[in-house]
Amino acid sequence: MTDRSRSPEERRAPHELFLRISPELRLFLPTRHRGADALPVPHDGTSSLVHIVQSAGVPLTEVGALVLADGRRVGPEHRPEAGETIRVEPVERPQRVPDGPPRFLLDVHLGTLARRLRLVAGLDTAYHNDMDDAALVEQANAERRVLLTQDRGLLMRRQLWMGAYVHGSRPDDQLADVLDRFAPPLAPWTRCTACNGLLDGVPKSEVEHLLRPGTRRTYDTFARCRDCGHVYWRGAHGSRLEELVAGAAESVRTAEP
Repeated sequence: MTDRSRSPEERRAPHELFLRISPELRLFLPTRHRGADALPVPHDGTSSLVHIVQSAGVPLTEVGALVLADGRRVGPEHRPEAGETIRVEPVERPQRVPDGPPRFLLDVHLGTLARRLRLVAGLDTAYHNDMDDAALVEQANAERRVLLTQDRGLLMRRQLWMGAYVHGSRPDDQLADVLDRFAPPLAPWTRCTACNGLLDGVPKSEVEHLLRPGTRRTYDTFARCRDCGHVYWRGAHGSRLEELVAGAAESVRTAEP
């Protein structure tokens, strides 16, 4: 048998090991490695799996089971031997969050998703359009919020208690991905899109002085944010929002075990 006809593991070098990256996680790898069945990586004898996997490009927040060739599961602190093969699986869905229903913090690039998580899903969602990475990690940790981002480097910060990569370029797809991953309890039409405050129903007579004449004539049911006072009603985009609410509910039903 020639060396070229042997599998990567059979040609293993004395100072490397192999990662079998699940197809769902290969988007995090450099393009040249995404088709590899077994990715060879350097082995220095001291690095733990968390360091090895993240050095390959996969944030630990996206990793579920780490499985040795003999089927044993190991933790991210495991220090593999030279020549070992480790299977890297994606995080199991729906993912449970410690301390109850998930609360979220979104980075600067996910503003539309933040508004949809608030109004369409009624989820406690913090968002700032001027916060740097260090401040995001600090707030996520202090408030026990899951940090949602498409920045792999941010997810790899060792101080971050919990985060998740958001799949999709369209807000609809991003919303479906977050709901599929966490399957949170939904409470649509209960949060302010502007500040994340809770909404209360309010008589028309209390807010009509804030309304334009056309809105005053056409609508009778209103809600107001407890925190910032913003007034809401089912306007011209109501049917579109109803579709989003129905889609959100279906995403959660599908994700539930």
